[in-house]
Amino acid sequence: MPISSFSGLNLSLRALLAEQAGLNTTAHNIANANTVGYTRQEAVLSATTPYQLPAGALQNGAGAQLGQGVDVLAYQRVRDQFSDLQFRAQQMTAGQQSTLAQGLDQAQDLLAEPGDSGLQSMMSKFFDAWDTLAANPTSTAAQNAVIGQAKTITDQLNAVAKGLTDLQANAAGQISGLLDPSGPVKAKADEIAKLNDAIGQATALGQQPNDLLDRRDQLLDDLSKIGSVSVTDEGNGRISVGFAGVTPKLVDATNTVNLPSASDITSASGGTLGGLSDLASPTGTIAGFVTDLDGVASNLATSINSAYGSAFFSGTTAATIAVAATSVTAAGAGEGAGGNALALAVAAQRTQGTTLSTYAAFVTSVGSAQAGADQKATTAQTLAAAIDDRRQSVNGVSMDEEMTNLVKFQRGYQAASRAFSTMDDMLDTLINRTGKVGL
Repeated sequence: MPISSFSGLNLSLRALLAEQAGLNTTAHNIANANTVGYTRQEAVLSATTPYQLPAGALQNGAGAQLGQGVDVLAYQRVRDQFSDLQFRAQQMTAGQQSTLAQGLDQAQDLLAEPGDSGLQSMMSKFFDAWDTLAANPTSTAAQNAVIGQAKTITDQLNAVAKGLTDLQANAAGQISGLLDPSGPVKAKADEIAKLNDAIGQATALGQQPNDLLDRRDQLLDDLSKIGSVSVTDEGNGRISVGFAGVTPKLVDATNTVNLPSASDITSASGGTLGGLSDLASPTGTIAGFVTDLDGVASNLATSINSAYGSAFFSGTTAATIAVAATSVTAAGAGEGAGGNALALAVAAQRTQGTTLSTYAAFVTSVGSAQAGADQKATTAQTLAAAIDDRRQSVNGVSMDEEMTNLVKFQRGYQAASRAFSTMDDMLDTLINRTGKVGL
């Protein structure tokens, strides 16, 4: 069976279009080499369905298949979905630990330890003032110094307690801000829902909305830092998104956005929200610090009041402790004006009491918690960066590779052009010159 003379032109045209598609895809990759969230793409080429020649096409009487060139099957993203899952999980951990570490850094800053403005130094000066009063029982200046140092201690305890409760309140406020209808979670969820519609429509038409998919994946990456993210494929290009471990899903199977409330968030929510929940919780890390600081204040008030024999301090918590005494005396019962038994008894609490050791243990616990959170945050961030590097080695654009592809497709285009020109010359001879004498 004869084959059309124009078949070669069509075959060469297919080659030209395929090589041009490869060039266009490479140019798109190069243009987006520095675009955050972009996934490199490739034109998938495949041999065109061959032309079926019937029996008798060959000398032995058999049929045959004649190749018809190349087709572009798809423009696909080169992306590792498993690395996406790993990255988002580690991003969630990094977000939570970084937020917790920042909060504990602020808590440690409130203590101002070690240093002259820390409570440790203030309590030492307080006991020094009692030693001075014991040595100078009738000194008004020494008596006033005791009251002054005591007020310095209570003011510091009050300030630290307020600072810690403010940290809790600020963390709760940040949770509300993130989940506010005008906040980032809602904005990202709304965009995912819109992308679901656009991707679904494109997929139904047989199109490949690679750039829309990239944007949706970038939004999922962003959400994973705020809270835990789980993705379910709902078919036809659409997904549902679980967020922060709450029900219903942030973007459900009907593509409806359901924003969680602040009361739904726990430390198990992961990400920034999980870290903030730990800081804000009445049973969380900061709340534990407040309880420990209350223990220091209670110990101080109890031990000094007992040694002094009356209510020198009032209040039993760090937030409520205050100096009850308006004046002090160094003399104990039965002593004259120059006695110093009470002053000596109070001063002895420096070594006999447990206030200083209790406070030292509190400072150590805060420092240990902060150091541990910093270490976990650093580790999580390092792992997240390592996973992202591995992911980018697959997803990202390599300029060296793209330049190689440019040369490859350029050479292919040149060869296809030469084949096209050759076929055109042959047809020109066949159509315009066949039968002319002397040719």
